[in-house]
Amino acid sequence: MNKIRLVIVGGVAAGASSAAKARRCNEDAEIIMLEMGSDISYATCGLPYYLSGIIPERSHLLVATAKFFKQRFNVDVRTRHQVLRIDRSAQKVVVKNLVTGDLAEESYDRLILATGSTAVVRPLAGANLPFVFTLRTLEDADRIYEYLKNKNQDTAVVAGGGLVGMEAAENLAHKGMRVSVVEFMPQILSFLDREMAEVVRWHVQSKGVKIYLSEKLRLIEKKDGRGLVRTDTGRDLPADLVIMSVGIRPGTKLAKDAGLQIGVTGGIATDEFMQTSDPNIFAAGDCAEGINLVTGKPGLFPMGSAANKQGRAAGANAMGRRIAVKGFTGTVIVKVFDLAVAKTGLSEKEAVSEGISSLVTYVHPADHADYYPGAKGLRIKTISDRSSGRLLGAQVIGQKGVDKRIDVMATAVYNRMNADDLLQLDLAYAPPYSSARDPVVVAGAVSQNFRTGDWNPITPAELRDKMERGDDFVLVDVRTAKELKKTGIIPGAVHIPVDELRDRIGELHPGKETILYCAVGLRSYVGSRILAMKGFENIKVLTGSIASWTYPIELYRS
Repeated sequence: MNKIRLVIVGGVAAGASSAAKARRCNEDAEIIMLEMGSDISYATCGLPYYLSGIIPERSHLLVATAKFFKQRFNVDVRTRHQVLRIDRSAQKVVVKNLVTGDLAEESYDRLILATGSTAVVRPLAGANLPFVFTLRTLEDADRIYEYLKNKNQDTAVVAGGGLVGMEAAENLAHKGMRVSVVEFMPQILSFLDREMAEVVRWHVQSKGVKIYLSEKLRLIEKKDGRGLVRTDTGRDLPADLVIMSVGIRPGTKLAKDAGLQIGVTGGIATDEFMQTSDPNIFAAGDCAEGINLVTGKPGLFPMGSAANKQGRAAGANAMGRRIAVKGFTGTVIVKVFDLAVAKTGLSEKEAVSEGISSLVTYVHPADHADYYPGAKGLRIKTISDRSSGRLLGAQVIGQKGVDKRIDVMATAVYNRMNADDLLQLDLAYAPPYSSARDPVVVAGAVSQNFRTGDWNPITPAELRDKMERGDDFVLVDVRTAKELKKTGIIPGAVHIPVDELRDRIGELHPGKETILYCAVGLRSYVGSRILAMKGFENIKVLTGSIASWTYPIELYRS
């Protein structure tokens, strides 16, 4: 093999995986990894759990050490080394030793940029106070850990309700702190659709965490010896600790300064082989663009799973291979107290922004057979192309079985399956693990009902809009009176239990738009079939029924 000199900038997920793969492809290559921090190949996604003690030892976060990489892969790992500049014409990088301050040049035949991403810190009075932190790197976690260990702190404010923000809020609450989350958007977890995010918000608030939506931090100060955060609404929140988690941006400064092409997303533009606009330079991880497999457009996928795939390909291709990264469906899962929250593909709002007329369905089955002890409910939302039937995305929330279902959905999205095809999947069944009709299969059956004309859905948002416009329709709750007394009723609905519908059909007008709902959707679907076969022509079913209704309800008065 050729004696290739490979320099890798960055040593966490993408950098470490590219180094290991490069060595497996070329035993004779000289491989140098330059990392600004003190550690390489650590579990970024585990940092919040280290703060709470769920991950008890710092060493458990270290996937591999510099010593290991030298012994196993013969990689020259240099921590606390920062690359300041790339000289593409000379194929050299200028490196600063952060311990000694010395500058040096390193030549390369191939260069891999795995420069990751940086936490966004908005200009804000008090952002540099000693109790204000970001949580992006292991060194960030070290600083927070030491601060909490040496101080008697009981209040925290997390700025940002995204993945890291919610994980931080949960783990600080586990430490016994009183936590507030301030989110400038009207919902937490922006990758979800609003009504799904509301379910998570209710759950988080039930755990004692306060969430303030459509607000942002205006200033941070120390007052009477304690930290204080003020929002743009004038709200004051006590804050012995502040974690800024308002977003990340790709680490592209080196690439920009070197004149490499930057993509429309702000990440480094690469082809499917992770090659940049310079054929000798590759990029991988949070700093690099990928392809969204649903839209076919460039996107950013700042997850360790994506970084490892891209790094593996970059390392191989730097050694002359041709390994492609076809793209990503954007699969995400996060633990939020007792809930697992997951999404793959497009959300409903993303489908709308792409100009796609989508079919939205909700199902609320149990994670396994409900007669077997321990069954827990799931909330599954699917988004498919209304005309073609192609499954575009899914969201799943529940206590158990969420990861299994979202992975099946991600596989279906990747393979461009129709939502109806979910009904045909032969999934594992035994009472402790699933029902005879797995929740994914149920979602496929619901979609098939639409395709065959047996089911005409309306989403909660669409119904709410009709109510606000004052449209002329009849809304029918087909649950039992006992259920209504317990949960309330959607304003304006009439009550006709499904088992009385045949006898009381005369109370409804066949020519008027009629919308039915129940607890989760099954009985309202049954009721719609009864009406359809009795001559009603304009029948809709509230998809997901009351379980998906996140708008106001009123007390039921029989």
